[in-house]
Amino acid sequence: MLIQISSGKGPLECELAVGKFLKALQIEFGDLEIVSQVKSSYVNCFKSVVIKTDNKVDEIIGTVKWIAQSPFRPKHKRKNWFIGVSLFKENRKQDFDTELVRFETFRSGGKGGQNVNKVETGVRATHIPTGVSVVSTQGRDQHINKKLALIRLNEIIMEQNIAQEMLLKQTMWIQHELLERGKPVRVYEGAEFRLLNAEHRK
Repeated sequence: MLIQISSGKGPLECELAVGKFLKALQIEFGDLEIVSQVKSSYVNCFKSVVIKTDNKVDEIIGTVKWIAQSPFRPKHKRKNWFIGVSLFKENRKQDFDTELVRFETFRSGGKGGQNVNKVETGVRATHIPTGVSVVSTQGRDQHINKKLALIRLNEIIMEQNIAQEMLLKQTMWIQHELLERGKPVRVYEGAEFRLLNAEHRK
């Protein structure tokens, strides 16, 4: 699973909170891996970060609140800053392996000269993991049609991988825009980003 930490449409203070929360999680989860990040123009500030970990993350999914005086605007009255933490299912790219392709042959009614309707020149290729299937009858013999079918099958699998990746990015962006600022699952306080005890998280 992928975890997105987002500042939403919040100001620079929220982008700093993303950076501070990321550091806190790196200490809390030793196996944390940064998958991608959208940095701000300031050091240690991020618009969003996507991470991975094998640890249980249910308790951090939701809104995180940071209570602190703004380090960028010392006279600013606001002291509550919010970031969002969302969980996404990671898309697994399908690797195209010819050993995972099943071939079936049939008599072709297309081009093929004297071979038409006499020998099985047509080829149906099926990618077993996805069930995607293509048919090739353009070639004059079975060998050529197998090659053509593999090329087309590979193209389709690549297109599917790209489409899934684009859909995930769109979903993450929508979630980035929909940050809720109520009922935080965690509350941190001060420049040191100290986690408050449960009874103080209100």
